Order: sequence, then C-alpha cells, then structure tokens
Amino acid sequence: MVIAVASGKGGTGKTTIAINLALSVPSSVYLDCDVEEPNGHLFLKPDIEFYETVFRLFPEIDGERCTYCGECASLCEFNALMILKNHCMVFTEMCHSCGVCAHFCPEGAIREIEYPIGTLRKGVVNSHDIHFFDGSLKIGEMMAGPMIAKVKNQIQENRLNILDAPPGTACSMVETIRGADFCLLVTEPTPFGLHDLKLAVNVVRIVGLPFGIVINKSRQDVKLIHDYCKEEKIPVLLELPFNKRLAKAYSKGVPAVAVYPYLGEQFRDLAVIIENQFSRIQEDIT
Repeated sequence: MVIAVASGKGGTGKTTIAINLALSVPSSVYLDCDVEEPNGHLFLKPDIEFYETVFRLFPEIDGERCTYCGECASLCEFNALMILKNHCMVFTEMCHSCGVCAHFCPEGAIREIEYPIGTLRKGVVNSHDIHFFDGSLKIGEMMAGPMIAKVKNQIQENRLNILDAPPGTACSMVETIRGADFCLLVTEPTPFGLHDLKLAVNVVRIVGLPFGIVINKSRQDVKLIHDYCKEEKIPVLLELPFNKRLAKAYSKGVPAVAVYPYLGEQFRDLAVIIENQFSRIQEDIT
C-alpha cells in the first residue's frame, strides 16, 4: 500500500506524521519526495548504503546536420528551442525531456544527452527494518518531477510505502501523490492552516484520491478545522495535541514516538484505519 503524506503549507508537521508512521509500522518503506529540502533522514538516521546520480535528458543539436527548418521548435510545447538564422538555441531550464524534438527532427540532427540533476540515496533504519529513500535535487535545478519519479520508483510491493510529499499544492506535490492509494493531509488549527488545507483538499479531489485529515498541534478550544471537515464530510483520522516537549524533541531530531511511546499505537491504528478504508473502496469498485 502507498500512503502519501501531504499538506497545503509548510510547517504543519507533515514530516512529523510521515516519520512517526514509518517508525510505528514494522518493515515499512519511507520515501522522502521533498527533493528540494529532504529532512526525513534527520529523524530516522538511516545507514546510507547506496548513492545514485539521477539524470534527465536534454537535446543536443548537431550543427553540421541541422538545416534550421524550425520543426523542433514548432513542436516543443515548452518553448525550449529557438531557431535563429544559423543557430539553434536550447533553453535547458524550460526543457521537460519529452523527446519530441529528437523523434521528429527530419534530419536526425538532435540527440539526447544525459545531464545530472541530483542524487538518490538508499539506506536502512536497522532498529525498525525501515527501508529509506530520498532524493536531493541540485541547487538551481528547475524540474523536481524527474527526481521525485526516481524516488517513487523505489516503492516496494507487500510493504507499507510512505511518501513524504513536498509542502504546498504545486506540481511537485501533485507528482508525489499521483498514483498513491491514499493521501493524508496534515494541517494545523490556524486560519492559515485552514486556508491552505482547502487548497490541498481541492487538489486531492481533482487527482481522485481517497483522503483523510491529521490535525497536528491541535487544541481543544480551537475547532475551525473540525467545523470545516464536518461541513465537507472529511474524516479526521488523528490529532496530535500541541505539546512543548514534542516541539523541543523535534528541534533535536527526536521523533514523537520516542518521547511518548504510546503514540506508536495511535499511528499503528491510523495505518489500520487507512487500510480498511482503502479495502472498502476497492470492494465498492469491484
């Protein structure tokens, strides 16, 4: 099963939920898809066993064969090519590595070359038999999608796979949650938290994923998230109360389940609830 843990904004506790869920479910797989700023390793402290350079393809023009007909530029949906009188310019920052230009070039003057965009790391948290993967995008690299796809390629069957998504609702978040079985949306009981939760809910509904809400830093006297979820008929699956001890532990890279071991049972129950919901949905489909 694949659970994506996402949020409409940064700072809600998305990584907190993802790492504690991984630590609470035996033999899980943690995949940090926040490739621009991965931080799950700070809490899980995996033994890194393997590094792999990740590439994507860019067009390279053979000036001797190119007739500057402009076919490649006209077919590029992303305006990554420009034809001048005696020169073809390639804007790598705009290229999406789709390969259309090379495929349709009538002179065969375009070949695709590999360009490194970041690093994939593989490791293990031996104390909990957690398989760990994260990706780190090169500074200045524009396209996070190929790096996220490489991390998601490490998903393993017959294990619980936890995707720690980038914050927000942009393309990288959508790329992470697409294809998951269930999405956990993490929010906080503030006006900003509610505003961005609504954005995330709209995205998940468009993608077509079953989802539920986790309220982090919850307070009994603040009910704005509950009121919204009740109105929208969205299940609140877990609440973690505001707790200064947990906040201090987080600042030192200590997971919540290490501070309060009883929370491990709550996260295991959360996994069971999600699995049951997903099973009912599959039964309804069949």
